[in-house]
Amino acid sequence: MTGEGAAASPAGQLPGSAPVLPGGTTDEAGSGGHDRAMTEAAGVYIGLDLGTSGLKGIALDASGEVVARGRSAYRTHRPAVHAAEQTPHDWIRAVRRVADQLAAGAAPDRWRAIGLSAMIPTLVTADAGGAPIGPAITWEDSRADAQASRLRERCGADDLYRATGQWVDGRYLLPMFLRLTEDEPERAASTASLLGAKDYLFGELTGQVATDPSTAAGFGCYQLTTGRWDGRVLSAAAEIAGQGSPTRRAAPGGRSWPALPPVRQSATTRPLRAQAAAWLGCGRIPVCLGAADSVLGAHGLGVHAPGQIAYVAGTSTVVLGVADRPVLDPLHRFLVTPLAEPGRWGLEMDLLATGSALRWLAELLDDGLDEAGLVALAAGIDPADAPVMLPYFSPGEQGALWDPLLHGTVAGLTFGHGRQHLARSLVNGILLESRRCLAVLDQAGSFGNEIQVAGGSAAEPSFRADLADATGRRVATPRGQDADFSARGAALLAARSAGHPISGADAQASAGARADDGPGSAEVEAHRWLPDAEVIEPDPSRARTWDGLWASYERARQAITSHYHDGHQPARPAGPTPPAPGERGS
Repeated sequence: MTGEGAAASPAGQLPGSAPVLPGGTTDEAGSGGHDRAMTEAAGVYIGLDLGTSGLKGIALDASGEVVARGRSAYRTHRPAVHAAEQTPHDWIRAVRRVADQLAAGAAPDRWRAIGLSAMIPTLVTADAGGAPIGPAITWEDSRADAQASRLRERCGADDLYRATGQWVDGRYLLPMFLRLTEDEPERAASTASLLGAKDYLFGELTGQVATDPSTAAGFGCYQLTTGRWDGRVLSAAAEIAGQGSPTRRAAPGGRSWPALPPVRQSATTRPLRAQAAAWLGCGRIPVCLGAADSVLGAHGLGVHAPGQIAYVAGTSTVVLGVADRPVLDPLHRFLVTPLAEPGRWGLEMDLLATGSALRWLAELLDDGLDEAGLVALAAGIDPADAPVMLPYFSPGEQGALWDPLLHGTVAGLTFGHGRQHLARSLVNGILLESRRCLAVLDQAGSFGNEIQVAGGSAAEPSFRADLADATGRRVATPRGQDADFSARGAALLAARSAGHPISGADAQASAGARADDGPGSAEVEAHRWLPDAEVIEPDPSRARTWDGLWASYERARQAITSHYHDGHQPARPAGPTPPAPGERGS
């Protein structure tokens, strides 16, 4: 099962959808020809981001201005310890609600294209007709760590990382499905195809399922160099499934393993199917396949050139440095994610519990406190006066550590500490893990001294100032823009894929593509692409404070790690302590 032969059907097509003709068009009317004759100056481009806590939508006009936005929340169900599940039909209802909100500010007859972004990895098990079987399993679900460990052991952990660019743990789709073969064998046996969340949404909107390279990376079996599914990894997974569930019967159609969707480029488009166009209230406009939320968050920030760094805060926080080739880390501390522009790669580290931890602590301390309020509360306390908090509440951590055994821990708490000190300690922990990730990027290549920042906690000026001081880097954020940068990136990509790149925005990709010959360039600076960015410089007088906080934090982490690892074999070798910001190499 390599290449697109692993698709759910010969063309990834759902029953009742139009056949695909050469060139990617269909034989139905309304494939977009009449749209090209319309006046594009009046057109708007829609971006939809299927996130962890809800769906965000944005409408951009031809100048890149936001003319409408929408948001709709949905629930995450936690039926068991370490479980995190959602209902795919809730996503579709959220799309309808957000579409109505967007229509209030931008009439649907002005819509020219829709772009998609989504959380990864999130598993949808689908039947032969593309309908979901059971709940979706989101990336917050860590129940499949044992299955991931067996897959790494069978494939060879280093070999698997070299092939996929991923340290495949229990949050990847293949291990998630392996767990289902053991815990829910009937569901597993009825599964005809494995899809990511965005793959499913694309199928609902267009009638054809497909995945993009960044989403495919979240399956745990996508080859970086060939762009195909890795047959060796899939065979190993099938063998594990057979051993783990001897009574597992063949899936529908006689297959012993579910099919995977075809992998297409992020800019691939297909027309809205008639039914979807009717309930959205627009024409049969193109739907752009899009990419992972981390990738399109960077895209929306204008991070395209080798050497640039994106810091996208949300439920989790993404630290992503752009390279022009798939650079691997011998210690597996970062992932290698294909970006939306072919030939561009993200060296990515994801801190699992940042926005979610801030929201949790805010609710714990005060019913009326929110994430922004908690960050503001923390700003009133000197960082050096707070206890040490290790923010591994998911539990476990990816980031640059990749340790599923870690848990949230507080060290040095006394009666003299109040809720503001707890808020400060959590913010400190997030900042210090961010420092770790940025130091690892510096060891991987020559990256710029500026971070482009957006989303969640990063919207707060005090957080950005602390981030600058803790990391020794300039921190830039777009002035006067909202936090929905993954949705913005999806809209920008949709406009470009429809042949109408938004002036001054998507041209950044081609400009960035000429910026450097190597994996990173220390001369690349964010505000070259964000002329209206607000830039915060690090305060040199605070460097010694943060160096001391880092040393204390690392002592606590190393001490508690031995406790959590007692009786367990470490999943990966521990790497060296990253250098302080002033010790960055070239």
